[in-house]
Amino acid sequence: MKSLKASGHQLANVDVQLQTLQSEVADTLQLPLFHEKLQTAGLFPLSTIEPAVFQINLGKMCNQVCRHCHVDAGPDRKEIMTRETMQACLDALAQTNIPMVDLTGGAPEMNPNFRWFVEEVRKLGRKVMVRCNLTIIVANPKYNDLPDFFRQHEVEVVSSLPFYNADKTDRQRGKGVFEDSVRALRMLNAVGYGQPDTGLLLNLVYNPNGAFLPGPQESLKRQFKRVLQDEFGIQFNDLYAITNIPISRFLDYLISSGNYDGYMEKLVNAFNPVAAAGVMCRNTLSISWDGFIYDCDFNQMLDLKVASPVQHVQDFDLTTLNQRSVVINQHCYGCTAGAGSSCGGTTA
Repeated sequence: MKSLKASGHQLANVDVQLQTLQSEVADTLQLPLFHEKLQTAGLFPLSTIEPAVFQINLGKMCNQVCRHCHVDAGPDRKEIMTRETMQACLDALAQTNIPMVDLTGGAPEMNPNFRWFVEEVRKLGRKVMVRCNLTIIVANPKYNDLPDFFRQHEVEVVSSLPFYNADKTDRQRGKGVFEDSVRALRMLNAVGYGQPDTGLLLNLVYNPNGAFLPGPQESLKRQFKRVLQDEFGIQFNDLYAITNIPISRFLDYLISSGNYDGYMEKLVNAFNPVAAAGVMCRNTLSISWDGFIYDCDFNQMLDLKVASPVQHVQDFDLTTLNQRSVVINQHCYGCTAGAGSSCGGTTA
C-alpha cells in the first residue's frame, strides 16, 4: 500500500481536502460550519492559553501504512526534520517553560538524529513523550534497544493499538502488526514500562476501526487491561480514546466506503461545548518537520499555519504566539464530538 502522495491521489492536495470538507458540509449536507457552532457556544474566536505541550513532527517516514493515518505517513515519505531545524526547536524551547515535548511522526524513531534530540531535550529539563507505533521496535535490529533507550531517559511512551486482537488491529494497520505490537509491548514491560512503581509510563491509544465514535474511555481501558493481561501478560498505565479526524487517508476511506455523509452528520450532531473548551490546540504548539508552527497536528497536515506574524520556529517568540487565536475548519468537529478527542484522549 502506498501513501496518497505516492499514488498521486487528489486528496494528497490539502486544498482539495479543505474544499471537500467545506463544500460537503455547508452545501451538500447543509450542516452548520464549525465557527457557527463555536459562536453558539460562546467560544469564537477560540483563544489560546499558556502552552503546556511542544509537539514536534520529526518526519513523515514510517515503517507502516495505516489506512486511518491523518499524516499520510509511510516508507515512501522522505520528509525528515533536519538537525538544523531540530536545533532551532531546542533554541525555541529554551526560551519557554513548556514542560512536555511530544515527539511524533511518521515513526519519529526513524529520524537519524532522534536519539541525539531526545538527549538534548532532556538536558533542558523537559519531559519527553514519544508516539511510538510499537512495530518500529522489532522492525530492524538497530531499533531493538529502543526500550532501554526510552528507560534511560525516562521517556513516556504513547503507542497506538487499535484493538486487543489481531483481526481489528491488522485490518487497520497491516498484516502482522498485532503480533509485532505484542512483542514490542513485552519488551517495554521487561524494562519496567507499565509496571507498578517504576514511573515509566506506557499509555495506549485506541481509535475506532470504522466510521463511528469511540466508546467510553474508562470502559475501553478496563477491557484492554483485562484482555492484554489475561491473554498476553501485558501491562500498561493508561488508554486514550481518540476520534478519527476526517482528513487525509481517513477522509479517503470515508468517501470511498460511502460513509462520509453519515460520519460528518454524526460529528456535528455530537458537538459538545465542554469538549470544545478543552481542545488540545489551546495549549499546544505543533512544529512540522520543516519548522513551521501550527496549533495542532491536524492543522499541520492541512497546512493551516498559526494566525500569527511568527510562523516558523527560527523566528520563535512566545509572547507574540500567545496573542493568537486558534485556526479552525470543518475537521475540528472531530475533536469536539461526544467526550472530545485530543492527543491525550477525551477532553470532557
